[in-house]
Amino acid sequence: MAGIYADEHTLRREMVRFSKLIARLGFAPGTAGNLSVRLDRDRLLVTPTGVSKRLLHPADIVIVDLRGHLLAGSRNATSELSMHLAIYHLRPDVHAVVHSHPPVATAFACSGRGLDDSLCQEAIMTLGAVPLARYATTGTDEVAASLAPFIPTHDAILMENHGAVTCGATLLQAFLCTETLEHLAQVALACHQLGSPRPLAASQVEQLHRARMKYLTNAAALDTGELCPR
Repeated sequence: MAGIYADEHTLRREMVRFSKLIARLGFAPGTAGNLSVRLDRDRLLVTPTGVSKRLLHPADIVIVDLRGHLLAGSRNATSELSMHLAIYHLRPDVHAVVHSHPPVATAFACSGRGLDDSLCQEAIMTLGAVPLARYATTGTDEVAASLAPFIPTHDAILMENHGAVTCGATLLQAFLCTETLEHLAQVALACHQLGSPRPLAASQVEQLHRARMKYLTNAAALDTGELCPR
């Protein structure tokens, strides 16, 4: 298992890189948003509270254990650490989590709507349906409880009147989920503004599900060396 973890220096640099990206995209205004990544079996690197993601430095990032105890760092961990911990506990395959406030996706969350309409093929092939977790006060354990029903089966979740959380095997994957989520929200908004959204038929969705599963199976085989690309 040790081989799946990057060294701490590299991970700190990656966290700064993706923090700046989500800030540049307008997904983390002010000091909003937070990121985390597995450092090893028992520890996480987490962005600190009260720091602009645009101005984050590698030394600002703190280390916590899987119960949320601060192990190293001169700052406090994000106040929204509980949502990160919930995801890591329920998804051993996840190694990175991004919480952000992408504007259009957040507007859907503030309107009490998930992104669960099958409007385009990309949605089915990437994120699938994006559920809406019930309202919970930020910084409380209620947030983790509201997300828990969706964590095992979704890599992206909208949070009512709050924002979004995404996860992946790497920080890159978690970031791409966030970027894709906002794109799909923009497409859905435009469809509703045009007044003529045309969701995919159930048979078309099923076809896309089969194609996605085939793609994921082949990708997993490539990762393990079971399938040689031509």
